[in-house]
Amino acid sequence: MRQAAPTALIADDERLMREQIIGRLKDAWPELQIIGEAANGLEAVAMARAQQPDIAFLDIRMPEMDGIQAARALAGQCHIVFVTAYDQYAVTAFEQGAVDYLLKPADPERLATTCERLRERLGKGGEPDGMEALLEQLARRLGSGESKPREYLRWVQASVGNSLRMISSREILFFRAEDKYTRVQTEQFEALIRKPIKELVDELDPDEFWQIHRAILVRVDAIDQVSRDFRGQQIVQMKGNEEKLEVSRSFTHLFKHM
Repeated sequence: MRQAAPTALIADDERLMREQIIGRLKDAWPELQIIGEAANGLEAVAMARAQQPDIAFLDIRMPEMDGIQAARALAGQCHIVFVTAYDQYAVTAFEQGAVDYLLKPADPERLATTCERLRERLGKGGEPDGMEALLEQLARRLGSGESKPREYLRWVQASVGNSLRMISSREILFFRAEDKYTRVQTEQFEALIRKPIKELVDELDPDEFWQIHRAILVRVDAIDQVSRDFRGQQIVQMKGNEEKLEVSRSFTHLFKHM
């Protein structure tokens, strides 16, 4: 019978995503010890080889080395769970084999199911699978373009006074619906577009922008802090902007552990 507490590492290039999955793992599997966080596949492989965790949670899209390459490097050394924002990666084989997958943001109930599967494997003393067949299958799918990541909106054409400007998504702090328009807020200026929030939700990268209210989308990298007001309502404040953005009840789970 296994005696030591199980261990895991988390690899994702988005700090907030790492924090979110760590927070939810604490709820779903309190005894699981998180021994490290990596921002790319190279760091994850080096960390795993040095600390030999039981489990590695790997984002599929990471710089330097992606999650598939890292999984190949770690095959047979630890149990692998892929984390991704792209459901086209969630091939059926993952649900049936030695690996599992989670779609971002990780749903607490789905994460609990993953933890239960891992507990069962570890409890039986099961060795990590080599996964050669599964990873080869996925590599072929990726190589053929069958699972090519979706292209998301990278530029927004918006009105600033009487002018039109092309605004990179990396400049945008948040979108906010206002009457017939949607305000595009950057650190330096605000602009207007006619596209509603519900269309932007489908067109923007879910790794880059989170919807926190039916009328508000925020760029995750630009979040400065999340606090609560006197009513207990979650409030998001962005870097370089003093406007307070309210998180509606439907989206409070995004910041449960922040």
